[in-house]
Amino acid sequence: MELLEKLNWRYATKAMNGEKVAQEKIDTIIEAASLAPTSSGLQPFEIIMITNPDVKAKIRAIAWDQSVVTDCSHLLVFAAWDTYTEERINKMFDLTNEVRGFKNQGWEDYRQMLLSSYPQRDAEYNFNHAARQAYIAFSQAIAAAAFEGVDATPMEGFDPAALDEILNLREKGLRSCVMLPLGYRDLENDWLANLKKVRKSKDDLLTIID
Repeated sequence: MELLEKLNWRYATKAMNGEKVAQEKIDTIIEAASLAPTSSGLQPFEIIMITNPDVKAKIRAIAWDQSVVTDCSHLLVFAAWDTYTEERINKMFDLTNEVRGFKNQGWEDYRQMLLSSYPQRDAEYNFNHAARQAYIAFSQAIAAAAFEGVDATPMEGFDPAALDEILNLREKGLRSCVMLPLGYRDLENDWLANLKKVRKSKDDLLTIID
């Protein structure tokens, strides 16, 4: 029940008051995103956390002038790998072996299967696949923020190419997917704050196949 209460409390905050979020809350949100499941456990994305006001101002200019970009406490940018490479795949498999302290033949066979297919695929196809993994972590960060009593604003309303340039993402083999400003709602200036949450009915949402 607590989970549903927290998710009902949250909404896509349209105005924030500039109050800083405690670092331990931010750390929890980032950790929750890190714990999200991803295809083959590759975690093919990075999270860029921005508090610098000048950088946030530049991003606001390419994000439809949305005030939450500059008025938030922390701005998270989820950026996916631009493609899969042998180096990136091997790094994650090697990390798994290091953390677990042993090698498993089935796991090594799986590594070779990915190496024989993923890097050879079209880069745009790979980016879209990686972006979907980033969105899983993004969603988990939203839920974690709600648990911490922190407001969040899921944002796709920005120019990805311009954001990539501002943050030098392409040079790092990354492309921006989605942003998540974190902060606290400005009740006096947020037109959405007191409106009822609207969702499909269960009948419209759910199809049961017995």
